[in-house]
Amino acid sequence: MAKTTLGRLPREAIRLLELPRLPRDIIEGFKVLVDLTGTISDAMDELGIVGVVPAYVLPPVSNGTRIVGPALTLRNIQRTAQIHKAATVDKTNTQGETEAHNLAEPGDVLVIQGIMGCSNMGGQSATIARRQGFIGAIVDATVRDPEQYRSMGWPVWCRGFTPITGKWRMQTVEVNGVVQICGVQVRPGDLVCADEAGVAFVPYDRAAEVLEGARKIDAGDTRRKADIDKGTSVADLITKKYK
Repeated sequence: MAKTTLGRLPREAIRLLELPRLPRDIIEGFKVLVDLTGTISDAMDELGIVGVVPAYVLPPVSNGTRIVGPALTLRNIQRTAQIHKAATVDKTNTQGETEAHNLAEPGDVLVIQGIMGCSNMGGQSATIARRQGFIGAIVDATVRDPEQYRSMGWPVWCRGFTPITGKWRMQTVEVNGVVQICGVQVRPGDLVCADEAGVAFVPYDRAAEVLEGARKIDAGDTRRKADIDKGTSVADLITKKYK
């Protein structure tokens, strides 16, 4: 069945109804990397691709989680400068993440370019997102209800927390357009790889070559770890080629 919109946003604000999707074997290849974001970061460095955000900038809400999946993007903007004076603003809900939820397929990752100081996502929205198939969220902004994400076991990376609602303080202006996440450009369908160390955004059209490089690095690291465990001398460890 063809996807349709919910009418929360103008139709032209929803850039794509269907994500470009990488072959399943590429996604599975990234999933089995031992050191997920570290290996990808090294591979992207070798290819001159900028796309990694460290966890000290965008930390996970829960430790010990990792996700790999295509980005379904959403962009919020500030609706009013007086975000702490709710009594002075029109309390019309202008958040439109339900349009993103409506387009999600199992395995997608919700990627939000938001604003600081109020909530770009809350527990009820996250519950719907998980039900619709999102495996987690990356939010370049503040969110609320962190305890609910933890109790759900639903991975989220964000800049911080706030109890202040975003319903009438922000406005969703675009779904499945190009977003900026901590200075990194992310397009819908780009591969999101995230773990406790950070978030790597792999461009859709370069995913195959990034995976090829990451596999070589991963295999070399595995061999070196095995040599360390079996007692190989430091002199041999620093001279032996592992790639």
